[in-house]
Amino acid sequence: MSQSNSPRKKHSCQCGSKHSGENSGGFSRRNFIKSMSAGAMAVAATGAAVRHARAQEKDEDPPADIQGMVPVSITINGRVYRLLVEPRWTLLYVMREQLGITGPKEGCGRGECGACSVLIDDVPRYSCLTLAVEASGKRVESTEGLLGPNEELGPVQEAFLEEDAYQCGYCTPGQVVAAEGLLRKNPQPSLEEIRIGMSGNLCRCGTYNHIFNAVQKAAKKKA
Repeated sequence: MSQSNSPRKKHSCQCGSKHSGENSGGFSRRNFIKSMSAGAMAVAATGAAVRHARAQEKDEDPPADIQGMVPVSITINGRVYRLLVEPRWTLLYVMREQLGITGPKEGCGRGECGACSVLIDDVPRYSCLTLAVEASGKRVESTEGLLGPNEELGPVQEAFLEEDAYQCGYCTPGQVVAAEGLLRKNPQPSLEEIRIGMSGNLCRCGTYNHIFNAVQKAAKKKA
C-alpha cells in the first residue's frame, strides 16, 4: 500500500503542552506565565503610583515599596519634589523625563559639554553625571530658576541676550547657569577668571567672545 505524499498536518491543542508541529498562534504555558507576570507587575506599579500620588498630595515622602527604587526629596527651583527613583537615574533624567524641567539639555551625556549644567547649592554641576539620589536634600537650580518673580529675565539672562551670546541656543541654558555660579562665587571676576570659570561649557557655534562679554556685563548688572 503506497503512502500518501500529502504534507503531514500540524497538531495543535489548547492544553498548553508543546507538541511537535504546534501551531505558532496557539496558546502555550510560557505565554500564559508571561501574561500573568506582566499583569501582576502592572497591578503592583499602579498601586504604588496611587500611593505615591497620595503622598504628594499630603506632602509626605513616597512609599519605598517598589523593588529597587528609593525615595528622594529634591528642592528644584524653589519647589520641593518628593518622588521614587531608581538609584541609577541621573538628575538630568529625573528633571527632564520625570518632572518636565527641560532647561538642562542632554548633550554629550558624559560630562564634557556642560549643556546639562545646574546649580547644586550654588555650585555648577553636570546633571548628566550627578545621580538623583546624590541631589536628595539639596537645592537645585536650572535656568528656569533664574527668572524673576514675574518670569522676567534675570541679570545673566539679560546680559546674554544683549550681548548676542548664543547662536543655536542649545548650550545657552548651561552657559547661563555656569555664569551664575561663577558670579555667586566671584562677583567681580577678571576676563581670565571668566575664561577659566566658563571653560567647562562648550559652544559648538563658537560664540566665546560674546559669552565672555555677557558675563562681564552680568557682573555689572548684579553689582
